Amino acid sequence: MNTPKIAVDCMGGDYAPEEIVKGCLLAHRELDVILYLVGDEKKIKSILDKENSYDRKRLILINAEDVVSMSEPPSNVLKKKRSSLYIAGILLRENEADGLVSAGNTGAVLTVGKFLVGALEHIERPAIGVALPNPKGRTVLIDVGANVDCKPKHLLQFAIIGHTYAKEILGVQNPKIGILSIGEEEGKGNELVRESYALLKKSKLNFLGNAEGRDIYAGTFDVIVCDGFVGNVILKASESLGMAVLQMIKEEVQKSLIARIGALLVKPALNNFKKKADFAEYGGIPLLGAKKPVIITHGRANAKAIKNAIKVANEFYVHHFNEKLAEYMKSLSPKEVKV
Repeated sequence: MNTPKIAVDCMGGDYAPEEIVKGCLLAHRELDVILYLVGDEKKIKSILDKENSYDRKRLILINAEDVVSMSEPPSNVLKKKRSSLYIAGILLRENEADGLVSAGNTGAVLTVGKFLVGALEHIERPAIGVALPNPKGRTVLIDVGANVDCKPKHLLQFAIIGHTYAKEILGVQNPKIGILSIGEEEGKGNELVRESYALLKKSKLNFLGNAEGRDIYAGTFDVIVCDGFVGNVILKASESLGMAVLQMIKEEVQKSLIARIGALLVKPALNNFKKKADFAEYGGIPLLGAKKPVIITHGRANAKAIKNAIKVANEFYVHHFNEKLAEYMKSLSPKEVKV
């Protein structure tokens, strides 16, 4: 297998380009990858020059004169052809790179993935999947923001994409699939959920029926399917809740000596919990169904998060995710759904 080549948008994110470049250096030391550092060449070089040594054949600078800011309309990226994100997308489209990582404007990254890189054959809409922690492992929630208005066939495709993610990346042999609804009984939910349920039931997926909100973190299902509007609300609420819980624990610990002593005893457990909830540990979330891996990481991403986002892109390449997805699209779809 050839060494994977990952294009990194070095100008996207709150801490660009310094933290992005530092993350590339961490990945350079730990992973067998070639990185294209796309952005302001002078700024990137000034950061690299502070390092003692690095392989210039594996950290390749590509100059980009423009930047897509966080506040811009996402469609602007297609007009800014000299921006770091657009050029990184072109590297993917032209098969010069095998994956893309960006901490920049999320909508712009999605636009690049969906319209510049493009979707795989038989997939109408690439979707964002996130692997949320549960007591048994991980639950893939898909879609969490790429598509807010969906049809039943799109949710079927999301389910197959999620199946592929759970099986090929997370190692779940026969992923249990559910569709998010307001009750576990068949027939519950809005029109989209009910029609999607019927399609999923006819598929060759391991479809177990409706999932409720409580199932997301219980580990009842390996994959839970929803439209991007609902999924994004769940994702943002979950992120906020995790931070709020940690903050409340910290405040309670400070209220008495006994609580502070107790906190010392449970500190390893709290650190493990924080690690599970920390986005920096997972790096980024993938846009699944695009022709090449596109990894969207947090705007506040630090060097560790960037390194792990590059690791995610590398995993999708190494595991031949897109090739497997194409196979499952054909083998798992109902007969009446043409692929």
